[in-house]
Amino acid sequence: MKIVCDNKIPFLKGALEPFAEVVYLPGKETTPDVVRDADAIITRTRTICNESLLKGSRVRMIATATIGYDHIDTEWCEANGIEWTNAPGCNSWSVQQYIGSLLVTMSLELGFDCRKMTLGVIGVGNVGSKVARIGALLGFNILLCDPPRARREGQDGFVNPDTIIERSDIITCHVPLIRSGEDRTFHMFDAERLGSMRPDQILINSSRGEVVDCIALKETLRNKGIRAASLDVWENEPDIDRELLDLLFTGTPHIAGYSLDGKANGTMMSVQAIGRRFDLSCRDWTVPEIPLPVQPVEFTIDVQGKTPRQVLGEAILYTYRIKDDDARLRSDTGSFEKQRADYPVRREFPAFTVSLENDTDGRAAVILREIGFNVKQQTD
Repeated sequence: MKIVCDNKIPFLKGALEPFAEVVYLPGKETTPDVVRDADAIITRTRTICNESLLKGSRVRMIATATIGYDHIDTEWCEANGIEWTNAPGCNSWSVQQYIGSLLVTMSLELGFDCRKMTLGVIGVGNVGSKVARIGALLGFNILLCDPPRARREGQDGFVNPDTIIERSDIITCHVPLIRSGEDRTFHMFDAERLGSMRPDQILINSSRGEVVDCIALKETLRNKGIRAASLDVWENEPDIDRELLDLLFTGTPHIAGYSLDGKANGTMMSVQAIGRRFDLSCRDWTVPEIPLPVQPVEFTIDVQGKTPRQVLGEAILYTYRIKDDDARLRSDTGSFEKQRADYPVRREFPAFTVSLENDTDGRAAVILREIGFNVKQQTD
């Protein structure tokens, strides 16, 4: 059998070679001629898997090593006997870390107390639920908006989008891209909705670029219609709007989910899916080893004089500083794709061990362990 793979998917080489001819190519070079005699494709969001690519091929399985799957024409694939799978939740902890770093950085630079702020989370799936949790641990009051879940599970615990805008100080989007229908998210934040926001509100989007009308957002920020905005995803990626970037609190090159742990999860889920589909022994494959980050994975925080939330913020920023990614993008917007391809090693919270000094009541240890850190205390 033959499997065509995106060559930017980490940890993949060697996993499938015992079972198939494996071809590694950049996503943009995955063409109809390349896949015509392939049995399966392992891809990322940069390859559009639709009739134009797949018609006349022998492809019977597509695995995308990503949470999102709007790059796959699922209806056409299903109608033509092509199975597909994504990697739900693979990088949800990474996005939690990203948003946590952003919220801590905003509180420090914009000068607000998280305990006096309301965080509105739109889209409460694998990612949104973890974002809500870290927001709560940082002290935010949390509002949840997820109309599909509210219909399935009942309204209790959820509010509608209008209420999110009315009652939130910061709104963060974690929704799939849906272009039509009752749950349409394409331009969810258009000129009208942005115009209904208050000048003291903040908007964050790390879901899909088209969820926010970037032209309307640019005008809103120019007119100081909202306090600030941060984007990790953009319309027309990788050709992003430099004028919009200059108006943002932070702008990053679609890397919120780019922890190495999240990438490893996506690769593992894709390889296992191929194994199940073709009855191969790689159905239980796991990534052998994940490299360490540049900074030491063990560090110390002196808790004396700090609240548990301040300790949490310090620990989050030790693992990841969003302003580093923001600075790289601002220095060279033309290297958007290269910055994604050559992204530095970022590890999630469980890769780190925090030694706490003077944590006499143990509260800081509890909150750090809850978010995934390994914790050592002087009394241990």
